Amino acid sequence: MAGSSSDSSKKKQITTPASRSKRFFKLAGMTASVATNYAADKLRRSFTNAEDQQDRTRQTYDKMANEIADTLGELKGAVMKVGQIASQTQDFLPKEFSEALQKLQREAPPMDYEVIARQITRELGATPEELFRTFDPQPYAAASIGQVHRAVTEDGRDVIVKVQYPGVDRSVDSDLKQLRLTLKLGGLLKLPKESVDQLFEEIRLRLNEELDYENEANNILDFRRFHKNDQGLIIPGIVQSLCSGRVLTLECIEGDHISQVSSAKYSQDTINLIGQRLFRTMADQLFKFQAIHGDPHAGNFAFRPDGTVIMYDFGCVKKLKPEIVASYKRALIAGITGDYAALDRYLIDLGVRVEGLPSIEDDYYAMWRDIFLVPFASPTDRFNFAQANLHQQVAAKASTVFKYLDYFKPPVETIFIDRMIAGHYWIMKRLGVQAAFRRELEHYLEVTLPKAG
Repeated sequence: MAGSSSDSSKKKQITTPASRSKRFFKLAGMTASVATNYAADKLRRSFTNAEDQQDRTRQTYDKMANEIADTLGELKGAVMKVGQIASQTQDFLPKEFSEALQKLQREAPPMDYEVIARQITRELGATPEELFRTFDPQPYAAASIGQVHRAVTEDGRDVIVKVQYPGVDRSVDSDLKQLRLTLKLGGLLKLPKESVDQLFEEIRLRLNEELDYENEANNILDFRRFHKNDQGLIIPGIVQSLCSGRVLTLECIEGDHISQVSSAKYSQDTINLIGQRLFRTMADQLFKFQAIHGDPHAGNFAFRPDGTVIMYDFGCVKKLKPEIVASYKRALIAGITGDYAALDRYLIDLGVRVEGLPSIEDDYYAMWRDIFLVPFASPTDRFNFAQANLHQQVAAKASTVFKYLDYFKPPVETIFIDRMIAGHYWIMKRLGVQAAFRRELEHYLEVTLPKAG
């Protein structure tokens, strides 16, 4: 975890886990309130002009969004994790929702130490004080499904101990069902039932994997083996004797949080080097390892002034089918080179495009291609991510999506690829990376990109 988490968590309020009945009633109350607000707004719109309708809808969205964010943040667990995923879409959600859900990316209030100590005792067979030379009862960081404590092993190693909140794994299915109902009754789930089923099933599978800390330990071992020769990239190792399905003990390897990366400590050349390492790490995982770190928000990375990148949290890992990676690669090449008929076919292969409907107009694909190719316009001129506005360009074109709404469906097989790319875009932007990634992209796609313009 990045170095600044410990101090802030000590100032936060302490909470205790919500019972299953309390969770149900809290979520049910949220659902009823959201549905009532949506129905009332729909009724009011029939009696107001267009300008007043927009103002009222914004007010309704703001109220709904804050209520959802507050409830998810209080209950933690699966619903808070989904809220965090949704918040990363930023400009792709209604503004009121993206702003409200941003609260879920900040540290959550920690659990009482007695709750954490009992969980460790249940999982490892002894108290923290018996298992470790020292164990800090003050949390180092708190998140949606667990929290982290600093400790020293009996053989003197500095470690962090990640402890899952009791009952979180048992509430995933009911939490997701209730959240799905909330979104539906709030008018925010406007997709065919089959598509919604596939989308929530994918999220459910990834969440259940993330809640299995033994699975995360295996992921860490796999990613450390894959990246073992990558200079400037560190993935903390595990202490296997102090791990279980709900407790994970890792080497304590610290760095600066992204908010601490400033010109006072980091030169522009160092920031650019970090950007290069992030891009290559992402591309290597996608195209070579065919397994990706699926939770790429800023809190899961730390940095050092020598250009080192540290990666944390391998609970959410998406292992990709070789045929999906191949189709994804072919779709990228077809889109970049302007072969839009081929792109249409490959999107069908990926399950993104509905099969059997007429081909999409070339101009539609060309519009998106011209936006996404901007960072790769030149093999030598650096693109300044600090000034990047790709997200705003995408948001400005959002209305064009409605023309082909029935032609596309949620990209279940590629949702975590898209999430990885979007997450890295925002990290690059916050860091202020300046880099020319064109030649790297050509290397991974094994194709020469067309000249810009």
